[in-house]
Amino acid sequence: MSLQTPLHQSHLDLGARMVDFHGWKMPIQYSGIVNEHLTVRSKSGLFDLTHMGEIEVTGSQSIEFLNYITSNNVNKLSYDGKIIYSAFLNESGAIIDDLLIYRRKKNYFYLVVNASNLEKDFAWMQKHADAFDVSVKDLTMQTGLVAVQGPLSIKILQKITGNAFNDLLYYHCTDYTIGNNNVLISRTGYTGEDGFEIYSKWNELPRIWDILLDAGSKYGIKPIGLGARDTLRLEMRYCLHGNEINEKISVLCAGLSWIVDLNKDDFIGKDALVKIIQQGTKQRLIGFIMRDRGIPRQGYPIFCVDKEVGTVTSGTMSPSLKEGIGMGYISTENIDTDSLFVLIHNKKKKISLHKGPFVKPNIFK
Repeated sequence: MSLQTPLHQSHLDLGARMVDFHGWKMPIQYSGIVNEHLTVRSKSGLFDLTHMGEIEVTGSQSIEFLNYITSNNVNKLSYDGKIIYSAFLNESGAIIDDLLIYRRKKNYFYLVVNASNLEKDFAWMQKHADAFDVSVKDLTMQTGLVAVQGPLSIKILQKITGNAFNDLLYYHCTDYTIGNNNVLISRTGYTGEDGFEIYSKWNELPRIWDILLDAGSKYGIKPIGLGARDTLRLEMRYCLHGNEINEKISVLCAGLSWIVDLNKDDFIGKDALVKIIQQGTKQRLIGFIMRDRGIPRQGYPIFCVDKEVGTVTSGTMSPSLKEGIGMGYISTENIDTDSLFVLIHNKKKKISLHKGPFVKPNIFK
């Protein structure tokens, strides 16, 4: 049976359409994906993210341990409350999972990983923890998590707490209290909008959910499902594990060299990445917009004239742009990027490459 978050009954009461998502019963949509998507872009949306995994790392060698098993440099977390984006790599430099690393206190770190990879990630960490003075603990089933995303999110939190939160910088976190419940609030997100994540004890989450919906009613807040979460992240060209990144694709091919610090003494996958840089990559991740009518979907072939040169990893009809958009991998060898097509229902549809996000990012900086 699928696991249920502490908000399961709340989703049913709100009329959500529920689906199995990596072993969790989760809402895919409430009022409709397009409606929910545009609400987050213009107002604010509330997400249940309890299915995400949380792992605690403590001990005198926490920094050394995390620097060895992740790609980014944990020394960047130079003070409590700072967060970085990183990845677990295998020996070939491909991505086991992408994750966030929170510095809570000295030698106390909090990792947030994908629901689909939690068991694998935790086993990977335990495998390497024996060589370090660290303790690794899975906190997932003790932790509730919701996210408020959208340009009016800060007004909602201000109404609840009385704190303007203007001093909470992007990719930072702080301890706080909501409804007499101690919570951890971070300012990151997966939508391109300003937003906050609220971590609580498992059983306290329904109360926090209700408080947020009540306070946000003045600002047009709506509950948001996984369907809109996916279209929102795609408009920002954020990678999704299982689509753009996996254990066979190099972090460099995925365009994520910015979360790799090759200046670290040693980390898993470093030698492989050095070789890839020397030899060059054979494929690269692109973003594209449909120039012919059609909606690209994961798995559709990409052609250069009559030669198949790649595959779509994610695609949708952008609710914001009302155009088909997508991401995919193409070969780096002798390709005319002005002559690319996606095969949709056995018909080749013209596409053009697009750099950066498909919509203007509104992330707080």
